Order: sequence, then C-alpha cells, then structure tokens
Amino acid sequence: MSLILVIEDDPRIQRALRRQFAAEGYEVHVEGEGVAGLAAAKSMKPATVVLDLMLPGLSGRTICKEIKAWRSDLPVIVLSAVSDVADKVLLLESGADDYVTKPFSPRELLARIQAAMRRVNKKAEIGALRFGAVEVDFVTMEAHKDGAPVPLTAHEFKLLRFFLEHPGRAIGREELLSGVWGLSFHLTTRTVDNQILKLRQKLESDPANPVHFRTIHGIGYKFVPNS
Repeated sequence: MSLILVIEDDPRIQRALRRQFAAEGYEVHVEGEGVAGLAAAKSMKPATVVLDLMLPGLSGRTICKEIKAWRSDLPVIVLSAVSDVADKVLLLESGADDYVTKPFSPRELLARIQAAMRRVNKKAEIGALRFGAVEVDFVTMEAHKDGAPVPLTAHEFKLLRFFLEHPGRAIGREELLSGVWGLSFHLTTRTVDNQILKLRQKLESDPANPVHFRTIHGIGYKFVPNS
C-alpha cells in the first residue's frame, strides 16, 4: 500500500484528503506543521507528498527544496491559494512536480498524484554520466564541469535528465513542457527557452555557441552528448 503524506494545517482539507485517499486504497499520514512535515517526509519515505505552501514553523517552499535535495524522485504536489503563473513557475523550478490552486477537487488532486507517480515509475535509473567536460550524478544530485562543482536547481536536474534520456533527438518545446514540467496549467514555450539558457550558461564551455544543447529552428532543441 502506497503512503501519501499530507502536510497541511487546515483541518477541513486534512479530513477531505484523508477520506479521498483512503477510499482509493492509499495509506495516509497527515502533519499540520512544517518542521514535523519535513521530518515525516524523511522518516516515513512516502510515495508522494501533498504540500501546502503556507504552514506554521516552516514554509512549504523551503520544505519542497529540502525534500528534493534529499530525494529528487519523490513527487511533491503543492497546494496554494496563489494563482499567479510567475509564482507557479518559481515554485516548479524549486522542484515541485505539480501545483493545485485552492479551492480544488480532492478527486482532481488524486489524479495529479497518480500521474506524478507514473512519471517517476517510468523513468529509467541513471547514475553518473559524462558529456564533454561535464559529469552529473543523479543519485547524489551533483554536477561538475572541468572538475569544479556546478550548482543546479532541482528543476534544472529534471530538465537535464530528460535530455540525457533522449540524446540526439529533436524535441519540441511543447514536449519538453509536458515531459519535464508536467503542467496542467498554461505556460508559454518561453519558459523552456529560459531554462535552456540557464543550462547553457552553467554547462557549456561557450554558452553563445552551444555544443551540447542545440537549437533546432522551428522545432525546439536537441541534446548532443559528444561533438
């Protein structure tokens, strides 16, 4: 039985989610405070975390970053009353797998959770890989270029992993949005362009003339491991 950890301080939402998830055969554990919620995520090893942004003790955004730094493959679905698209993008870039705006349907949230778990299960295990002067380890969540550490966000690791799983193939921006962001709300493809730019700046020897993260005009991008 898969365990869903709910970190939410509203008793009404706690009860609604406990009923919905339990009715579908999931084990449910609820925490109403940030520090306790983060501790539960690390000690109980849930299949998914449902995380409110506004929590006493520790913010949901901080918890999300801590969880992803500890275990990048653990799906985190965020709940919040914030509906601004820019805020959603920032949150997803910190590692969240999906975002549900309050008020919401518990059944819809369950569908999002199940989709996130399927995406995790489909991903092939990748250990340490090297391309050009870059070495990346998805187990330790560390990247190095010319032997020096390169700080990557959780979302940059997700995008990089997607490219490494599809080397040499032209990938459209819409496919990248779906495969990496897994979004259920509208974002422009400019979001993809901005993230590719960041990867180039951090990992290419000459970001203005990229060797590995190449633009395919009229389509999107192609990752070339070795030139």
